[in-house]
Amino acid sequence: MTSQTNSLDASPDAHAADATTTTERRPWWRDVTDALRGTRHDYTSGAISRAIFLLSIPMVLEMLMESLFALSDVFFVSRLGAAAVATVGLTESMMIVVYTIAMGLAIGGSAIVARRVGEKDPDAAARTAVQAILIGVVVSVVLGVAGALLAPTLLRLMGAEGDVLATGTTFTRVMLGGSGTAFLLFVVNSAFRGAGDAAVSMRVLWLANALNIILGPLLIFGLGPFPRMGVTGAAVATTIGRGTGLAFALWTLARGAGHLQVLRRHLVIELDTIRRILQLSGNATFQVLVGSLSWMVLIRLMAGFGSAAMAGYTIAVRVMMFALLPAWGLGNAAATMVGQSLGARNPARAETAVYTAARINVWFLGLVGLFFVVCAPLIVSAFTHDTAVSAVAVRGLRIMALGFPFFAFGMVLTQAFNGAGDTRTPTRINIGVFWCLELPLAWFLARSEALGPQSVFLAVLVAYSLLAAVSWMAFRRGRWKGLTV
Repeated sequence: MTSQTNSLDASPDAHAADATTTTERRPWWRDVTDALRGTRHDYTSGAISRAIFLLSIPMVLEMLMESLFALSDVFFVSRLGAAAVATVGLTESMMIVVYTIAMGLAIGGSAIVARRVGEKDPDAAARTAVQAILIGVVVSVVLGVAGALLAPTLLRLMGAEGDVLATGTTFTRVMLGGSGTAFLLFVVNSAFRGAGDAAVSMRVLWLANALNIILGPLLIFGLGPFPRMGVTGAAVATTIGRGTGLAFALWTLARGAGHLQVLRRHLVIELDTIRRILQLSGNATFQVLVGSLSWMVLIRLMAGFGSAAMAGYTIAVRVMMFALLPAWGLGNAAATMVGQSLGARNPARAETAVYTAARINVWFLGLVGLFFVVCAPLIVSAFTHDTAVSAVAVRGLRIMALGFPFFAFGMVLTQAFNGAGDTRTPTRINIGVFWCLELPLAWFLARSEALGPQSVFLAVLVAYSLLAAVSWMAFRRGRWKGLTV
């Protein structure tokens, strides 16, 4: 690491804590090995760039695997026709509600876990993780039962046509009924990330998604001894994979890894901690809900253009997520750095970490966006040969790719606020950008026959670009530095 990078660390013992970075240069591959192994590291001192590197490598790889699953899932389902792809898209829009509540709870739990680890209080961090999991169990059971029972009704409300209802009702029942596995995976993995044990959450999701990718085509097409289940097979594979990943995560949490281990003495109910988690999570859930409901409305607008447009939209968004999810890993790394640095009472280190992560993210997503603009037809051709579906997907992917640098900057800042426990600021920003701008703009543009389905993609581009600018202005004020959780 360079002396310039080290000079950015505000901690007075930063150089002493990571002397090896200045007295001798560590080979980059050793840092990669440490990151993948989950070598224990104090993220509250030492070189900021190395800390982000150690955190972001497993987080990026974790999200990359999630992206591969999303792509492989739609790749195999697309072989069943536009109705099957539309089923996946509509069901995913409903799963957004599950993901939203899970992400809200994960943000609240992770912020407090990170603070306790930064304060060097591992017992309090473990008890916080337990409280978050208890809340998650209760909420996920309620959502799973309601979703399984109401699946057909929900599909109709989302504008599903007759072919989609006939093809996908069972798929939706399985996905919503088994959503508790995804819900609890969010919560447990966020606790690991907040503690700085990013390699553990990486292994959990790699296991879950590897099983998912392997079982998907086997159950969809009935290969070998497996039954042919069509699009429902994708839902069954997803539920099995996530369930296995969850079991592994809980086992690892009890066994102990890195900074976080739950022992028998930690299995208590702490109403004060639950209250704090719910307070943070309530704001965070509404924050994510604002964006999620916006996506649901956009999907409803897209469904009005027919199944082909809906299928093209689904492919474009899945490909976009292939890039955005790994980039989200850098945002998660920034959130952990912010939470732990504030716990160690070093806000200057937190701020420098955020700008470092944001700079890396902008370069990464900017290059990926350029590639998507140039190669969109080739990319989409791997998923469909239907000319109507392909036309929508190519235009949509190119439009959204233009905003990738803005997406990159905004996602790091949003995660930084959340890592600090400031869930109100991004909530207010989301309301203004998504509900007051994006949805009215999408509705207005969708009325233009000349724009057609691409009107939805244009609204997304404008909204996320503005989100980055507004978030930056709020971040510069620095109010997040003085919050306690």
